[in-house]
Amino acid sequence: MDARFLGIAELAEVPSVAVVVDVMRAFTVAAWAFARGAEKIVLAESLDEALALKADHPDWVAIKDGPPAPGFDTVNSPGLLRSMDLGGRTVVQKTTAGTVGALAVKDAQLVLCASFVVAEATARLLRQRESDSVTFVVTGEGGQAEEDLACAQYIARRATEAGTDAAAFLRRAADSRAAADLANGVRQGSHPDDVALCLEVDRFLFAMVATQEGTLMVLRPRMS
Repeated sequence: MDARFLGIAELAEVPSVAVVVDVMRAFTVAAWAFARGAEKIVLAESLDEALALKADHPDWVAIKDGPPAPGFDTVNSPGLLRSMDLGGRTVVQKTTAGTVGALAVKDAQLVLCASFVVAEATARLLRQRESDSVTFVVTGEGGQAEEDLACAQYIARRATEAGTDAAAFLRRAADSRAAADLANGVRQGSHPDDVALCLEVDRFLFAMVATQEGTLMVLRPRMS
């Protein structure tokens, strides 16, 4: 498998298979939303679109980065989301990097959204598909986020070598600037457990597949 690791701005063409990685925290949060019963997640292009969707569907749950804001139900924190009952609900998610990365490759044949908590399920889906080429979109810090690159490289390795150990990749993520910012309270809208929750490997057994449904990009869990 030919794996490429690119930042969002480096996506010069539409890949056939894209794995969009946001460890801290968009796609850890998304996985927790499905674990808490969410049926689907709509990836919004902007805060205004998220609020408009929420206004049109008052029963949907709207999530954003940063501090709480009017119109949004909660923030992009796995530590906060894990106590919510989302049974059968639709979530609308808008984040700084993760949702932007997924929308940037919306025309790919297969779009997977990933973090450490769904790493093996994502790798397994890639193994099943036997893709010749996979583009990993490293969403954070203009493609330089160490936690996202470490997770992307781990999934790529697992896709070809199922016995790959996660320890070294997790250490890189734990030492990242994003982890330090979360641990030190630099990022608003966080929970003290967020870093630990983002560094759990294979917490969930599903992969997350994003597809176009009408005019919306929709993320759903898939058992691989």
